Amino acid sequence: MAAITLHDGSGASAGTVELDDATFGIEPNVAVMHQVVTAQLAAKRAGTQSTKTRAEVAGGGAKPWKQKGTGRARAGSSRSPIWRGGGVALGPKPRKYDQKTPKKMKRLALRSALSDRAADQKVVVVSAWDFEAPSTKSAAAALAALGVAGRALVVLEPNDVTAWKSFRNLPSVHVLTMGELNTYDVLVSDFVVFTEATL
Repeated sequence: MAAITLHDGSGASAGTVELDDATFGIEPNVAVMHQVVTAQLAAKRAGTQSTKTRAEVAGGGAKPWKQKGTGRARAGSSRSPIWRGGGVALGPKPRKYDQKTPKKMKRLALRSALSDRAADQKVVVVSAWDFEAPSTKSAAAALAALGVAGRALVVLEPNDVTAWKSFRNLPSVHVLTMGELNTYDVLVSDFVVFTEATL
């Protein structure tokens, strides 16, 4: 087990804490992480785009001109896809983009992502957040004291409302509870910040 520094809310050292090798010490599986992130982003797509086919466009009931004798190409409807105002051929229709991902694959991808951050020393553990009242200024100062720069993922307990309200307005910080922790948010963050309880 790897030991990293445990910090208090002000950024000072408060001892060490062990990181579980099964979660933070494996060889990252890049292919599995890629597949899980792709599936996660696909599931976020609304899939509501829609175009009208020639059957759905209004009008076009009458034959524009007689079949023969005009010298023009034959036409049966003014709503053909090659006509202005006609339907769309092979256009998008509402659909689901969800991909089924096995639970074991999701778990492996998350452990791979956390291991990658731990290998780069980008995992920070705080004993507890000691904000007396919600304060974005205090939250920014706390992260600066911990040496957290760039995008940060802060993992909190569901009942830690004061800390959540403190961090939520910082544009470079994303706040999650332990149950919401996922591969994509770990990989797009430069630092992952746990409390001792969420770790």
